[in-house]
Amino acid sequence: MFIRWTYPDVPPAKTLGLNDLVISWNGDAASFLESSRKQGYHVYLEVTPQQASAAAEAGKNIAAGVLLRVSPSEQIDVDATLQTLRSLYPKLTFLVLHLGKQPQMRGTLVLNKNGVLEVSSPTAQPWLDTNLALVKIEQALHPRQVPLYSFEWELTDSLQKVQGPHVEDYLLAVAEAAAFHADLVLSLHDNLQKALAQNDADGMHLWKQMQDYLEFYSRSKEPVEPAGNVGVLAGDYKKSYEPINLLARHNIPFRILRPTDLAADRLKEFDMLVVLASPPQNIKSITDFVARGGTAILVDLPGPYPWQSSRRVQIGDHWVAYAVGKGRVIELSEPVPDPETFAQDLRRLIDKQKVLISLWNALTTVAVPYRKPHDGVTMLELINYAEDPLRVQVRVKGSFHSIRYATPERGCCESLTPIQHDGFTEFVVPALRIGGRVHLKERHAGERTVPANAK
Repeated sequence: MFIRWTYPDVPPAKTLGLNDLVISWNGDAASFLESSRKQGYHVYLEVTPQQASAAAEAGKNIAAGVLLRVSPSEQIDVDATLQTLRSLYPKLTFLVLHLGKQPQMRGTLVLNKNGVLEVSSPTAQPWLDTNLALVKIEQALHPRQVPLYSFEWELTDSLQKVQGPHVEDYLLAVAEAAAFHADLVLSLHDNLQKALAQNDADGMHLWKQMQDYLEFYSRSKEPVEPAGNVGVLAGDYKKSYEPINLLARHNIPFRILRPTDLAADRLKEFDMLVVLASPPQNIKSITDFVARGGTAILVDLPGPYPWQSSRRVQIGDHWVAYAVGKGRVIELSEPVPDPETFAQDLRRLIDKQKVLISLWNALTTVAVPYRKPHDGVTMLELINYAEDPLRVQVRVKGSFHSIRYATPERGCCESLTPIQHDGFTEFVVPALRIGGRVHLKERHAGERTVPANAK
């Protein structure tokens, strides 16, 4: 966690319990940088790519690093800039800072249909703004850097503009980044910065709640990696982002693939493959994946392809499905017009026996499964964007004899009752306020199973 600071004074680092401070680079940054260092901080300079060289030269002996704030369109160009800067200033840490969105629940959904923005009814399913798609894409494209993002607060009413975000909004931002295994540069409202600098009681009370969340999510845990049996070959960021975002929103566990990942051994880990980018020259890997029983969905990528000589099993207005071996290829003839419908259709296409996780009573909840390397799901991160306690029913593929539930508010751990049914384990999370973590342990031979009809 990095804190973006703009107020003239800063409290000692031990007061916040954090050491990483971010300030914007400008002509006055040098003096503030030095005073912040004396307060115990590692100070990072936030810059545009055009400012990076000047900021690095000025801060090479006193700054901890430089954060390059980039847009998706600048991502390709910034890689070369980073390589040059790292060679010139080896003592500085250089990181890419992406622009994310404020995590929140909205009452309406905005869709872009043929260039026209359409707003859904306020009574429709709530729309969640999450950063999971951004994080997933960055984890795949730049595996050596933990994804780092920031966002601007959307303060809509006059009172919030003066007082700043609610404490729950701050807590949600912290929980989301931690649950997605990303780093966050968190902006504090001017009012809160002033309160902390002056040791104001109300400001310190709010920050104490923040510290509880920071402590909970910073505790060491076993190394895990994202779990998901849907592979997504992402292409152009603008074209791919919204479909990927809706997969995340609908709790479809997926992993982003690069063209080099489309090897036979890697594809064995997946049951479905969604191709949003131009497929590799060797189409055989996709054909073999489908022949073994997988489902491949190609979006707006006209052929010719070898499977087009196979039997057509279904035809729609803008799509056609071909039977290939034990599986099928579905070709969409146009870009995804409605990402919401696309995500719902994908969930229906997945064999029910192969769905990794399902949630009920959870329209405002995003679940992210993790696993130990070469293992099944062992941990589930839950984020409730409504910020009001929910009772969530969860089903996870596998047989688990131990379900332990931890939250920042209640610590670790509460044992939940597992119910085994048809190759899945079901359990109920009693109270998910904002963030929660579920630890799952697989059943060993000889251990007693709770019957499916247990009360």
